[in-house]
Amino acid sequence: MTTASQFDQIEKICFELFSKKAKDYGTAWRILRTSSLTDQIYIKAQRIRSIQEKGIAKVDEGIVPEFIGIINYSVMALIQLEIGETDSFEGMISAEEATKLYQKYIHNAKALMLDKNHDYGEAWRNMRVESLTDIILMKLLRIKQIEDNKGNTLVSEGLDANYYDIINYAVFAMIKLTL
Repeated sequence: MTTASQFDQIEKICFELFSKKAKDYGTAWRILRTSSLTDQIYIKAQRIRSIQEKGIAKVDEGIVPEFIGIINYSVMALIQLEIGETDSFEGMISAEEATKLYQKYIHNAKALMLDKNHDYGEAWRNMRVESLTDIILMKLLRIKQIEDNKGNTLVSEGLDANYYDIINYAVFAMIKLTL
């Protein structure tokens, strides 16, 4: 099975949950500032690391649902970067529009992953899930620093590049854990 087809399997799982939640809750997440989405992703990544270190979870959810959340919140952050957050009901978008934007960003993430896989020779396949988690946390700390600097960087990639990397590292972790 190719990495591209494995990516598609993981994307299907994540998109299905995103779509169902969009129907249940609408796009209430649109009210969140990008920094709040970053913090949500951080909480999920930190929980994964905690479970990895302790070897047990007291809440009846494993780490796979947290990786799904990381992927979906990262896509939401990319959407917010494009269209901006809203502070009113009028600024919400339809579930249909949100799912179209989701598809756009997950497609972009896959294209980036394929390009990097070509250059790196799928090195991620030899990595531990724990290392993937740590890299996600590092990327989040970078994002938080860029956010604290009001988006100003000297030589660093922007916020979007880091969110795309987080999506792909989370997909890799899910491939290792589920496929």
